[in-house]
Amino acid sequence: MSKSTNYIGSELELFSHAKTWKAYWGNQVLPYLGTRVLEVGAGIGTNTGHLIQQSSIIKEWVCLEPDATLSGQILNSLPEPYKEKVEVRTEYLSDYTTQDLFDSILYIDVIEHIEDDQEELLLASSFLKEGGYLIILVPAHPFLYSDFDKAIGHFRRYNKNMLKQAVGQTLRLDCLRYLDTIGICASTVNKLFLKQSYPTLKQVQFWDTVIVRFSKVIDVLVGYKLGKSLLGIWKKQV
Repeated sequence: MSKSTNYIGSELELFSHAKTWKAYWGNQVLPYLGTRVLEVGAGIGTNTGHLIQQSSIIKEWVCLEPDATLSGQILNSLPEPYKEKVEVRTEYLSDYTTQDLFDSILYIDVIEHIEDDQEELLLASSFLKEGGYLIILVPAHPFLYSDFDKAIGHFRRYNKNMLKQAVGQTLRLDCLRYLDTIGICASTVNKLFLKQSYPTLKQVQFWDTVIVRFSKVIDVLVGYKLGKSLLGIWKKQV
């Protein structure tokens, strides 16, 4: 296993403790999932487990994760009743072949790791059913790019125009909003003063249990116009 894979695996494990955050953005994407879901860059399956347990209509969930060390942990992380719904494939989207199409395709904190994001998302759209949804969550604001982003392999952070450009014109924009207003302050402090390349568990827990809870209120008040993360949902036209 490479050093970078070790780093990313540790980061995924660390942020698996962010239950409030996962519930926050997860509740906003649940209505779009449908019955057949393709998750690209599924990591260790933390998001898979959270979302699949919240939906009673999901019949099939395909996880693509190119790193064998990470993909090997996905099924073990799931409660027994849900394992039979999940298929894990250790490959990139560009290697994936299927005749079936999906109701939704998820990229949760993944696109920022892909150098050619436009090519990736154009390919993703070909796996969507008509009326299906492309769901993307990314770190927001290029000015917040930090040593932590660099350490875990982020090519970039996004603003709205950047993400719209990456998706292109093949899909219709349904929702594009910033999340975690107060988190911007925490990220700015880290970038300018702490300059940490890796957060501690206590810092993640404080962010999740305190900052995210306040952000959930503030985000609504400011109309989702500010935030540390950016959520975008696009629909494939019928």
